[in-house]
Amino acid sequence: MKKFVLLLCLVVLLTGCDIKSIDNDNIDSIIDSILTKEIQLSNSYFDGYKYYLPRGLRLTGKKDYNAKLVSGRNTYYLFVDVIAYYNKVEKDFEPSDGYYSKELNYNGKKGYIEITEIDDLYFVEIMYNYAKIETLVEERYLNSAIVNSCYILSSVQFNDKVIETLVGENALDYKETIFDIFGPHRDTDEFLQYEEDYQYKGDIEEDTTKDSDILETETNE
Repeated sequence: MKKFVLLLCLVVLLTGCDIKSIDNDNIDSIIDSILTKEIQLSNSYFDGYKYYLPRGLRLTGKKDYNAKLVSGRNTYYLFVDVIAYYNKVEKDFEPSDGYYSKELNYNGKKGYIEITEIDDLYFVEIMYNYAKIETLVEERYLNSAIVNSCYILSSVQFNDKVIETLVGENALDYKETIFDIFGPHRDTDEFLQYEEDYQYKGDIEEDTTKDSDILETETNE
């Protein structure tokens, strides 16, 4: 009898809870649920900016303001545009008719998300808050890639004093990057070329202390 009562209590408890996996949400819901928040967490610190790196992702290389992040079999390329931030430059975005394309505007921060389906893979470009992440993933990793990217980009915080020192009056002397990385509709050939052109070697000065997870991200295989 006691076992029956205990089992009944467990059934009531579980059925009364709103249990929803992030993988079952559509892309709009994922984006809204993250970018509407003001994320103040940070555990990765660099010259002029810092951001939150969710558990399951690790920094494997860095060059200038660009970084290579890895989670399981998936690679994320992060680009931070301190020059555009310093000059408060914003680029126009025209949604495409591809797999998914949308302009982003939350809490005074703007950008876009562009997802292109290529054979059995999905090329994800998310530009937001003067930073951009690109990754090429299988369908089963698509939601977690969006979650990881949105948390990182929305958590980017700039240090105005440091950026003034780094950029300042020399802002006009900075040359354009080889690729227009912050524009949408990029060819994946350029993405795949990064590993060769941007070796992402050198010093990596990062605080490896991790905060607790906000949401579950993909698990390593």
